[in-house]
Amino acid sequence: MRRTAPLLVLCLTLGGLAACAGCSAPDTEPPPAPAGLTAQAASSTTVHVMWEAAAEGDGVTGYQVFEAGRLVRELPSEKTMVDITGLTPQTGYAFTVRAKDAAGNLSGSGPAVAATTPAAKAEDLRAPTAPATATGRATGPRAARVSWSAATDDTGVTAYDVYQGGVRIHTAGPGETGTALSGLQPDTVYTFTVRARDGADNSSPDSPAVDVTTPPASGGGPGTSPAGFTAAASPGAVTLTWTPPDTGRETSEYELYVNGRPTTVIQFGKGAVPSGRAEHRITVTEPAGTVWAVKLRARLPDGNWGAFSAERTVTLVA
Repeated sequence: MRRTAPLLVLCLTLGGLAACAGCSAPDTEPPPAPAGLTAQAASSTTVHVMWEAAAEGDGVTGYQVFEAGRLVRELPSEKTMVDITGLTPQTGYAFTVRAKDAAGNLSGSGPAVAATTPAAKAEDLRAPTAPATATGRATGPRAARVSWSAATDDTGVTAYDVYQGGVRIHTAGPGETGTALSGLQPDTVYTFTVRARDGADNSSPDSPAVDVTTPPASGGGPGTSPAGFTAAASPGAVTLTWTPPDTGRETSEYELYVNGRPTTVIQFGKGAVPSGRAEHRITVTEPAGTVWAVKLRARLPDGNWGAFSAERTVTLVA
C-alpha cells in the first residue's frame, strides 16, 4: 500500500512532553501518474483519450484530463477513457492526465500525447464497411487480444471501436488491426465485435462476433455479485440495499430483475456513486399483497454483467 500508517507524535506543552493520542500525519503523498496514455482522433472534432486504471492501493478517486495545460474533463476513478468533443478540424492537440486521491493530492501528468484532427467532410452520411473478419484469443486470466480486418470508407476510417456486451470498451487507431484488452474476469466467455468509424462519426455495422474464454485465475479472485442484498417494502415503495462487488473500480450501473425478468437499469450519476452500502428506492403502483422476487447484478468494468445477488422476496404494502 502506498499510504503511510498513522504516526503518534509528541506535543510540546507548558507542562512538558505529552503523547497526543489519535494524532496522525496528513496525507500529502500524490498518487502515481496514469500510465499507458493514448490519444486518437475519432472525427474532425473529437479525440478519444485513454489510459490505464490506477492500482487499487494508489487510492485514486478520480482523473483530470488536460489539453495544452487546460483542464477539459474531470472523471471518477472507474472511467479510463473519454471523448473530448467540440475541437477544430485539422488541428493538433496535446493531452495529459493526472490522478487525484481522496485527500486532493494530484499526480504528475506524465508525458503528453498528441493527436491531430482530420479535415471536416461536408455531408458525409455514408458509414464505413464492417470489418469482414475478427479473431480473438485470451492472453491471460484478465486479458485478451482481438484482431480484425481493415474496413473501407469513402472519406477514410478514423478509428475502430471494440464492443463487448453492447458497450464500447476500447478504441484503436485507423491504422491498427488488433489491440490488447485488459480488466477482464477469469474463467469467463466474452463476445467481442468491432466497428469502424469515420471522420463524421458514422459507425459501421458490427464485424463478425468473436468468442474468447479467459482461463481460471489462481486464487479465484473477488466475486462479481452484489453482497448483502436486502429488499424492504413500505407504503408505495420498495427500498433495495446492497454492497457493490469488488471490481477495483466504482460500480455505477446495476440491472434489476423482478420475478425473473429484467425491469430496469439502476444508474448512479457522477459524484453519486456509493462508496459503501448502496441504496435505491423504487416507487410502486401494484396493489398491496403483490409479491416480488427481486435480484440484481452489476455492470463490470469489462462491459459484462456480473453474477446475480441473492434473490429476495418482498410483499408490497399499501
